[in-house]
Amino acid sequence: MASFKIEGGHKLNGTITPQGAKNEVLQILCAVLLTPERVVVNNVPDIIDVNKLIFILGELGVKVEKLGSNSYAFQADEVNLEYLESADFKRDGSSLRGSIMIVGPLLARFGRGYIPRPGGDKIGRRRLDTHFEGFIRLGAKFRYNKEEHFYGVEAEELHGVEMLLDEASVTGTANILMASVLATGTTKIYNAACEPYIQQLSKMLNSMGAKISGVGSNLLVIEGVDSLGGCEHNVLPDMIEIGSWIGVAVMTQSELTIKNVSWDNLGQIPNVFRKLGITLEKKGDDIYIPEQESYEIQNYIDGSVLTVADAPWPGFTPDLLSIVLVIATQAKGTVLIHQKMFESRLFFVDKLIDMGAKVILCDPHRATVIGHDFKSQLKATKMTSPDIRAGISLLIAALSAKGTSIINNIEQIDRGYENIEARLKSIGAKIERIED
Repeated sequence: MASFKIEGGHKLNGTITPQGAKNEVLQILCAVLLTPERVVVNNVPDIIDVNKLIFILGELGVKVEKLGSNSYAFQADEVNLEYLESADFKRDGSSLRGSIMIVGPLLARFGRGYIPRPGGDKIGRRRLDTHFEGFIRLGAKFRYNKEEHFYGVEAEELHGVEMLLDEASVTGTANILMASVLATGTTKIYNAACEPYIQQLSKMLNSMGAKISGVGSNLLVIEGVDSLGGCEHNVLPDMIEIGSWIGVAVMTQSELTIKNVSWDNLGQIPNVFRKLGITLEKKGDDIYIPEQESYEIQNYIDGSVLTVADAPWPGFTPDLLSIVLVIATQAKGTVLIHQKMFESRLFFVDKLIDMGAKVILCDPHRATVIGHDFKSQLKATKMTSPDIRAGISLLIAALSAKGTSIINNIEQIDRGYENIEARLKSIGAKIERIED
C-alpha cells in the first residue's frame, strides 16, 4: 500500500485544469453496451475506478481502443455474456461500486444482467433497491444468491411503465434510464435524479437515437426505440475535483486559477463556498481564487449558525461536504455540517481533531466546526484515508498543517483523483508518494 508524505505550510500558486467527471464517465462507459456500433468518449480521467470499469468492459468482450491520453473508442458488437457468471467477474465486479450500472444496458439489449454485490467506499449503507425495483417494474424477474451475494435480472421483453423512485438516486436513475431506452412503449420516471451527470447521459443517449424528454427535471419520459447507434461524447469537468482545488487554495492561503470549469454545471457549489466567506471570481469559464488571509462564515439573517447540508440536485452535492468541513476549520466563525445521505462519512473528523481542529461530532450525520481563523495552524500527523472524499480532505488539511504528515491507504484518493501528486507539485506543493 502506498502513502503520501506531505510537508505542509507552503503557499501554492498556478493554474490547474480539472479532470473529467468520475461520476459521469462511469455511467457513460456502461452506456456503450447499448449499441453494437462504435462509441468515442473524450475527457476520460485516468483513475482507478474508471480503469477498473474499462477492464471489466474489455473482459465482457467490448473492443477498447485508446485514442489518446484521455480518449477511448468502444465497440460492443461481440459481447461475451458468459463472463457475467464467471468467478473472475464475481471478483472484478465486487471491487467497484459503479459496476452496478452495467446491469441496465445488459438487461435492455440482451435480456439479462448480473452483478456481484458492489464494493467501493466505506461511507455507510448504499442500497441497491432503487435499481432493482425499477427493473422489476419494467418487467424483469429478479433473483439473488445469498451465499455468493450475486444479483440477477432477466426479461424476454421490457415494457414501458410509470414509476416513482423511492429516492432520487443518481446511479439508480442512470441504470433504469438505460434499461428504458430499448423497452417497448413509454416509461415515465418520477423523482428522477437530475444532476449534470444524468443530463449528460441523457444527451448522449439521445444522440445515439434514444427519445428522452424532461432532461434536467425530476420527471424523465422515455419513448422506447428498437436500437441505438454510435456517437462521440465529451465528459464534463469534474465538479467535485473543482471543489477540491478550491479547498486546496483556501486552506493554503494561495492564489489559484482553475481552468474550464463549465460554470453552467456547477449549480450551488460557488454559492456555498461564498457563504463560507471565500472569494471566487468568474473569469470566462475559469475560477480565479485570490490569496486570502482569512474568510468569515456568513451567519443567517437572525444571527444563527449557518448550516451546510447535502440535498439532491440542484441542492449541494454530498461529495463536497468533507471539503467544506476541512475549509471551515480555518474559517472565522462556526458552521454546522449536516451529511444526510451517508451515516459514516463524517467519521474522519477524529483525524482533524488530532491535528488541532475544533470539531464536535454531534451524531453520525452532523458536525459543528469552530474555525481557527488561521490563529492556530493545524499540526501534522499520521493518518489513513477511509474513502475518496475524506482522503482528499485529509490531504488538503495536511497541505495547510505545520510539519510533515503521512497519509496511508492513498489508493482511495487514486480512485477519484488523476495523478494528484504531480499536479500538486506543479503548483508548488511539497508532496511525495512512498511505495511500501
